[in-house]
Amino acid sequence: MENDTLLYFSMLNLGHFRYLYFILSSLLYCAILFFNVTIILAIFIETALHQPMYILIACLSINSLYGTTGFFPRLLTDLLLYPHSITRAGCHVQTFVLATYISCEFTILTLMAYDRFVAISKPLQYHSIMTPKVLIVMIAISGIYPMISVGLGIIFTARLRLCGNELRKLYCNNWVIANLSCEHATFQYFYGFALLLTTVLIPFNFILYSYIKILMICQKSSKELKSKAYHTCLPHIVTFVNYSLAIFCETTLTRIENLPPVIAVILSLEFLIIPPLLNPVVYGLNFPEIRRKIQHHLKISKKCASPHCSG
Repeated sequence: MENDTLLYFSMLNLGHFRYLYFILSSLLYCAILFFNVTIILAIFIETALHQPMYILIACLSINSLYGTTGFFPRLLTDLLLYPHSITRAGCHVQTFVLATYISCEFTILTLMAYDRFVAISKPLQYHSIMTPKVLIVMIAISGIYPMISVGLGIIFTARLRLCGNELRKLYCNNWVIANLSCEHATFQYFYGFALLLTTVLIPFNFILYSYIKILMICQKSSKELKSKAYHTCLPHIVTFVNYSLAIFCETTLTRIENLPPVIAVILSLEFLIIPPLLNPVVYGLNFPEIRRKIQHHLKISKKCASPHCSG
């Protein structure tokens, strides 16, 4: 099969229910856009929030917008139009976006864990360690490495000759495409595992180690410091646990062959719906600085929307 060959999303044959799913998907996507754009604007507009912790939170929201934009517009189009097809080249592009979204999420969460670890274990040296230059370099590496490693994986998969065109998912990924191959994709599977190890499992263990060390430090600290540390770390831990569970569902549970289709779809979409919705809510509610800035701008917007607003 050539790159212009059409692949078909067989799970999108929903009959008249597709209109209901279109409405629900549209509402979800709009909510994701609104919440994450609100967080990004609140952080980047206010210079008081130009600190490593808040900038990394904004990066998390930017990554959520990036990943969901690689999925929802395509899904909404397919729910309304037939025959739910995508070119092989287009499938590789979607694979790249979703795979880099997953990898970047973990690398950003790793930077957030490191930032909190430095802030709590070395508070006096924090500003000399987490300088703007260091932060920019770390953010650049956290994005460049996943793009290069995922890109190479897609190049290897693109060389496979396919003997099928039915995608048993609502989106493209390397594992699904490799299963359509006429030949053994052993190298692609090993490369995929290596990619999973370096962009998910190693960051996962580093994040886990960082928060365990933070909790150990807090146990030896004063009550005031302990309370402050728990307050700043809890949203990060909630985000980390939530995203880890979502990725576990995507990479493990959805590969069970006898899983009911509805359950398989829900589990496979969790990483594209729950984290992008939950993260901005968690950070918006738990960080007073972000919450105050959002409330302040909303009040200004309401005031200027009224007829009494003057130039």
